[in-house]
Amino acid sequence: MDVNALTLLVEIIDAGNLSMAARKLKMSRANVSYHLQQLEKSLGVQLVRRTTRRVEPTEVGQRLYEHGREIKNEVLAAQETIASLGKGLQGRVGISVPSGYGQIVVSDWLIEFKHLYPGIVLDVLFENRTENVRDDVDIAIRILNDPPLALVARDMGHVRWIACASRAYAQAHGLPNTPAELRERPLITAGVLGKHSRLRAYLRNESPGSSEEIMLEPTIISEHFPFLRQGILAGLGVGLVPDYVVQDEVESGEVLVALEPYRLSLFANRMYLLYMPNRHQTRAVRTCIDFLLDKSGHSPLPLIHASEAANTPSKANG
Repeated sequence: MDVNALTLLVEIIDAGNLSMAARKLKMSRANVSYHLQQLEKSLGVQLVRRTTRRVEPTEVGQRLYEHGREIKNEVLAAQETIASLGKGLQGRVGISVPSGYGQIVVSDWLIEFKHLYPGIVLDVLFENRTENVRDDVDIAIRILNDPPLALVARDMGHVRWIACASRAYAQAHGLPNTPAELRERPLITAGVLGKHSRLRAYLRNESPGSSEEIMLEPTIISEHFPFLRQGILAGLGVGLVPDYVVQDEVESGEVLVALEPYRLSLFANRMYLLYMPNRHQTRAVRTCIDFLLDKSGHSPLPLIHASEAANTPSKANG
């Protein structure tokens, strides 16, 4: 079997349609279609089902795709080994991180990583997305309740939401004592397009199923967490944010934490590092994954697919 034809099949299935595969391979769509037909003719079986918009592998096509993916990854690994002989670690790593967590936490990690590996090019996107990883992204960090089934997920720990306010606000107005009191305060928190701000509060000393749900009416809403922090520090109200947003200010005493007896949950409360299961990972990408997991304190965790995440014991950040 022609290895080039097998690689072409992999590119077609990865792209999802002939036109996108043609653009990636810098070939005409007609040429891609011709080579696919020739491969199917030589094997005597249909490898993909064509629709007006997509191609999907048949059962035989899927099995052949898996073999082709392994061969392609091995070739890429061999090429990388030859290219890196006598050189330091090199390559490109595309990373997508949530805007708030990325700016407040991950950016410092990536600066440290760049100092350690100056030959690696970091292409970093700060964005709030929940959909699958795009082609130009090797690593994505997402705050989710459940990671996508199509991706490999590495647990980076629990996201702890806190109710907090500046010391000046607390001295002037006091702090809320119950979650329901948040509805009576000017509230500063994150917003997700198309979703209501619904808070769940769990008393730590009660049964796991016991919770209180509060519909929130914030006065400042943003996906930009540094801006939310500014609003909290300015004494504009009570903040409902992940603890990393005001961690330094809490430690210094500039910001006070309310509702300590409660565990709060808003939108999602688990951090995952995600990547495609079948994509070849360069040494640069693997090194970056290990580095980020180590910084999060979760490098000892085993590799898990999203479908297994629900059955994997969780560990919160210490």
